[in-house]
Amino acid sequence: MKKLIYIFTSLVAVAFVITACQDDDASFGDVIAPSNIVVTTEIVGQDSANPYGDGSGVVNFTAIADNAINYKFVYNSAEVSSPIGEASMNFSNLGVNTYDVVVIAYGTGGTSSSTVVSVEVLATYSPPQDLLDILVGDGSKVWRLKSEQAGHFGLGPVGGQIPSEWYGAGPEEKAGVGMYDDRFIFNEDGTFTYITNNTNDDVTEDPSGTVFGRDGLINELGSGSGTVNGADVENFPYNDYSESWVLIAPGGQETISLTGLAFISYYCGGSHNYQIFDRSVPNELLLKTTDGNNEFDWWFIITSEEPGGNSFTSQYNNLVWEDDFNTNGAPDAGNWTYDLGAGGWGNQELQTYTDNAENVIVEDGFLKITAKADGTSYTSARLKSEGLYDFTFGRVEVRAKLPVSIGTWPAIWMLGSDYQTNTWPACGEIDIMEQTGQDKNVVLGTVHHPGVSPGAGDSSSISVPTSTTEFHNYTVEWTPDEIIFLVDDTVFHTVANTSDLPFDSDFFIILNIAMGGTLGGDVDPAFTEDTMEIDYVRVYQ
Repeated sequence: MKKLIYIFTSLVAVAFVITACQDDDASFGDVIAPSNIVVTTEIVGQDSANPYGDGSGVVNFTAIADNAINYKFVYNSAEVSSPIGEASMNFSNLGVNTYDVVVIAYGTGGTSSSTVVSVEVLATYSPPQDLLDILVGDGSKVWRLKSEQAGHFGLGPVGGQIPSEWYGAGPEEKAGVGMYDDRFIFNEDGTFTYITNNTNDDVTEDPSGTVFGRDGLINELGSGSGTVNGADVENFPYNDYSESWVLIAPGGQETISLTGLAFISYYCGGSHNYQIFDRSVPNELLLKTTDGNNEFDWWFIITSEEPGGNSFTSQYNNLVWEDDFNTNGAPDAGNWTYDLGAGGWGNQELQTYTDNAENVIVEDGFLKITAKADGTSYTSARLKSEGLYDFTFGRVEVRAKLPVSIGTWPAIWMLGSDYQTNTWPACGEIDIMEQTGQDKNVVLGTVHHPGVSPGAGDSSSISVPTSTTEFHNYTVEWTPDEIIFLVDDTVFHTVANTSDLPFDSDFFIILNIAMGGTLGGDVDPAFTEDTMEIDYVRVYQ
């Protein structure tokens, strides 16, 4: 056996050149054992000030060897297989610790050679209990891709911050490809269970199923006969499996790290790390991961609620009022008037509302409300149906695409028609859709009344990661018994309507973009202008 040789290439990457343990004669006819293994390690965040890394405990490994066709990296029970010899492993013991990782190179005929690499790594991250509770729950929580929601699966540029920026799947768009029947469980003991077909009665008796993934990468799972469709492989045969999971925080970003070849919903290789981009919506997570080709970031909305839990059938189906915005120019004066002036009426907003064409216009079949920078201030528009169309009870549906700029506060809402004599919040307010200025992946549905306002509201939210790139239907069903909030026919908030609440008399509709203020927050210093586009407003009774 030859000596172990360590070559330190830099403070950022430490390379180990090792001659593996093997017989002097490595050839067995046509069967050749791998030789000359070289392993390079990169401790994430390592520099002169942080010799043991950034505290995430993440180490990237690269192995090469003569005559190798596959590699495996092993630490305790954690294993990562990689045909290309690249793997990311996570070491979560708090403090600075030394770990011995076995690197195995596999050759033809089942031959293999191995070596041991030592890494000294700092881990400082201890996952918050609330995140553990979200993932694990009471031990029976099962997750799935939220197929009924627009943008539940998509892609964008590597490092992008806009979910599904380049493509977002529509509701149920990928039915039948082997993805929507998958379920996954983050067990309390650190095991990750993946069920590839949840319609099987008993996974111990029938673990078979199919999965969906990227052509050229999904073959890492083994040979299979899935259907190639463009750059994807549909219904790739794959059985239920178990791996391990751990929470890490590279660069301060909460991340689910899976061992081996484990994945979530769509196989795209890579590090098998899924950044938790947003977890503000109950029972939902917005995740992203970079694929093994370093070509795209892939986005996923997963939920722990089964389909049909929020099914909805409206009791109002008679269209009684609408504006489809099909006539170019100023909005129809028979449907809309304006609030004009500065200040936002008590919310510390920064805009001045106008009725100028640069702030509000009907064009190409859309109502366009545009907020603009005006020197050191801002202009925008606020339309209302007050005095032109006021009503009690019904279903209001508004199809809209929202502004993307940080600091914009778009709103589609209703106000009690008696607000001038019955001062807010006594008059009541129904916010069909609001979006904060800082999070453009989530929208809110809220009611305000004396029991919860001022300073608060009865509110809930839903993840809509394509809210700024695609049109969505924002709806409220207002009945004598309930006020129900929906996005694309998915219920996300319900309020019981009682005689104690001010929701049994006329309201009118308001459409606007505010700037800054209590919900808009800080405005991007580079802001120039941004638009909310509305396809139609409809009321059913």
